[in-house]
Amino acid sequence: MKMQATITCRYRNSKIARAIAKALGPDNRELPSGLLVSTVVSGNKVISSIKLEGRLETLLATIDDLLFCTLTGESMF
Repeated sequence: MKMQATITCRYRNSKIARAIAKALGPDNRELPSGLLVSTVVSGNKVISSIKLEGRLETLLATIDDLLFCTLTGESMF
């Protein structure tokens, strides 16, 4: 099954958004086959896109991991 999710987080300023996106970068590498995760900064927003050809459980686990890493990065501010 093909699935897609987009998560957008808004921050006080673009400096924080860039720092959060940079912190998420390593998690977006070396992904399993069929999974694509990309994160970009747009002003004060971090936009993460997840595309998956696979199981719903994998998509949910990926979203959970992305949000956990985002919260960890946010705790620094």
